[in-house]
Amino acid sequence: MSDLKTIVKEKLAGGADAFLCLKNEEGTVLPALITDADSPDLEFVDVGESRYPLGRILIDLQREYPDKRFAVLVRGCDERALIELSKLEQIDLDRLVMVGVACSTEEAEACGCPRPYPGDIALGEKVEAAPGREVIDEVESLGDAERLGWWKEQFSRCIKCYGCRNICPMCFCKDCALENPHLVEPGVIPPDFPSFHIIRALDMTGRCIDCGLCEEACPADIPLRSLYRKMQDIMEDKLEYRAGGSVEEKNPLSFLGTEHDIEKLEQE
Repeated sequence: MSDLKTIVKEKLAGGADAFLCLKNEEGTVLPALITDADSPDLEFVDVGESRYPLGRILIDLQREYPDKRFAVLVRGCDERALIELSKLEQIDLDRLVMVGVACSTEEAEACGCPRPYPGDIALGEKVEAAPGREVIDEVESLGDAERLGWWKEQFSRCIKCYGCRNICPMCFCKDCALENPHLVEPGVIPPDFPSFHIIRALDMTGRCIDCGLCEEACPADIPLRSLYRKMQDIMEDKLEYRAGGSVEEKNPLSFLGTEHDIEKLEQE
């Protein structure tokens, strides 16, 4: 994509020490760190349709090079992830230049992203899409026992590949609870119901930016995104917070509320 190549060159000339984006080599999409406007990798940079959690790479880059300034290609979900990661003190937004790309109509409809575009768009055109809630509506129409059985059947397909965790832009802990033998018994497939996926769902509360990469990566087609979406619905309903929406807005799970806040929550 010639426009992206031009933008990469402009950002490198404008003060960025490196540009983190994607390149397409023989049909395989890979992350690329461009440090030189004459780099041969520049011939392969591409927005494409594939997504990659570049925020995970940025965490390591900023720690390794604390004095460097990075430009990065972001979709709407990437921007939400970086905003939330900054609140969790994993990313320094002051050392980032975000170059926004809007998802196409086809991409937005296929993904069902609630906001398929970043705040500032450098590539593409802004489109809207309605998040799919078919699975949530189906499950909520069931009684408690049927609902539990429905999820038990879904999780029975889990092969504990850790793909959902490994692809997630919001998973960065060095010590993962999913590998704690006291919480998740090693060597058991599928993992004991419901501990494995409940642990992860709770960990995503207030963090999930609804990118859908977990469900996209799941080889067992478990509707993980619907589970996390429901957690975020509850978070928004009870605590009026949606992850990745604003840099200034604090995550209510990251600080202790006032006595008034606690009383209000108890009343609800």
